[in-house]
Amino acid sequence: MIKWLKRKKRDADLPPGQEQQEPVTETPTGGEETGGPAAAGDMPPAAPVAAALAEQALAAEAAAPVAVEPQAVAVDEPAAEPEAVPAPDRPRFFRRLRERLSKTRQALGSNLDRLFLGHKTIDLDLLDQLEELLVTADLGVETSLELIERTRERVRRRELTDPARLKAHLKAEMLALLTAAVSPVPEVTAKPHVVMVIGVNGVGKTTTIAKLAHHDTQQGLKVLLVAADTFRAAAVEQLEIWGQRVGVPVIKQKTGADPAAVVFDGLQAAQARGMDKVYIDTAGRLHTKVNLMEELKKVRRTAEKKITGAPHEVLLVLDATTGQNAISQARLFHEAIGVTGIVMTKLDGTAKGGVALGVVKETGLPISFIGVGEQMDDLRPFDPEAYLEAIVG
Repeated sequence: MIKWLKRKKRDADLPPGQEQQEPVTETPTGGEETGGPAAAGDMPPAAPVAAALAEQALAAEAAAPVAVEPQAVAVDEPAAEPEAVPAPDRPRFFRRLRERLSKTRQALGSNLDRLFLGHKTIDLDLLDQLEELLVTADLGVETSLELIERTRERVRRRELTDPARLKAHLKAEMLALLTAAVSPVPEVTAKPHVVMVIGVNGVGKTTTIAKLAHHDTQQGLKVLLVAADTFRAAAVEQLEIWGQRVGVPVIKQKTGADPAAVVFDGLQAAQARGMDKVYIDTAGRLHTKVNLMEELKKVRRTAEKKITGAPHEVLLVLDATTGQNAISQARLFHEAIGVTGIVMTKLDGTAKGGVALGVVKETGLPISFIGVGEQMDDLRPFDPEAYLEAIVG
């Protein structure tokens, strides 16, 4: 550029018609001009090189991995699958069940662990000790013998050789025994649905009725109680107090009235008020007294005359602390009245919780509810798996 300006200045100083001749420079082989201004747009010779270098730098930068700082990005996560546990309070109830059945767990589960720990093989001596342990845990002789016989058969076929697996085998057999008699949840098609509650004195029938009524009201059902225990002093007043606590009406008559007449009036009132469920409280009956059992049959016949198919359920309340006596009660009540389900109470206060297995095995009756405390929510529908986990581990 400077040389071009100097040449222009010299041309301006010369006389008109004379111009200075510029020396000619040969073009070297390869066709690139080595002197003078660039051919395209007077670009300096270094410009193409710089442009090429810039392009190479841009290509290298594009090829290099780019470091991106992590940012909080909202990602649509897949919806979580529903849990197998049906109720949100199941873990809490299981902990409570395990605590309340600690005496039975000590008598059964802990003793099983100690028994199996000292044996390396399953022999006759181990099976004899196991049979004795099951009987003393109040499973009942018949139930214990059947469990041992099933175990012997598996050992004989070499399907069971390790004592460490013996506990799991027993637990599976117990579960099969309990689930074989599981009572399906009755479909309430009749209205009202009538439940007759029976049992001997002192097993907790009235308290059980109050807890059942509380459970139903929590489900939005309209419940009515019938005080058909007109023999025991203050029995009517006791049920009335429970009715007030739970918030359900009670149909009653004076002490000494005919229980069948009270039931008739109660069912008539339930129909008139559009009740969903009716619980009939009956007098505590000694299962060995024929005349008292006949009175229960009369109550049942009266309910059936008033409402077709009633009572739709007959729940027998058994006290777990009575041990093997509970089995004989269940058998005789079932023969006389026709029991549909068992309510096992006071499991929290005894080491004889294994009697539930004996009742199911020897009567074929399902356990519908278990009671493990005095609180309203301590009476729950029977869960065989949770029960065995609590007493066997």
